[in-house]
Amino acid sequence: MANERIPPVDESQLRHATPKVDKGGEDSRDERPSAEAQVVSAEAARNEAEQLRRLAEETRALRDEHREAAEELRHEREHLREAAETARTASEDARLAAESARHAVVDSVRATAESLKTTLEQMTVVEEMRKTLRDIRDTKKGDSN
Repeated sequence: MANERIPPVDESQLRHATPKVDKGGEDSRDERPSAEAQVVSAEAARNEAEQLRRLAEETRALRDEHREAAEELRHEREHLREAAETARTASEDARLAAESARHAVVDSVRATAESLKTTLEQMTVVEEMRKTLRDIRDTKKGDSN
């Protein structure tokens, strides 16, 4: 795994190791690195692995922070959606109340108009009765003279 550490090399074993005997070939030195070079190479590999592990951990921490921020934004959006839904419901209720009030006003105006019409009819009847009474009175006055 990428997170596992490379086990450290015991440098004392490398120092006490018996050197290989060079059998005279020039290629043998060039092809095989010395024990000290291997220790340096192993240490460099360990350092690089440690840096990669730290970088991976920082990346995970940053990803977790982003995930938490995204979750917080989702919660905020949900809260705003709920508030918008509440406002929409209140608006619909207000619209229905206004519609009911409008119907009540229309009914009231119709009732008032009907009442005025009835009053006018009654006043017309009263006026006709007065006229008739005047005519009767005038007729009686003319007959008695």
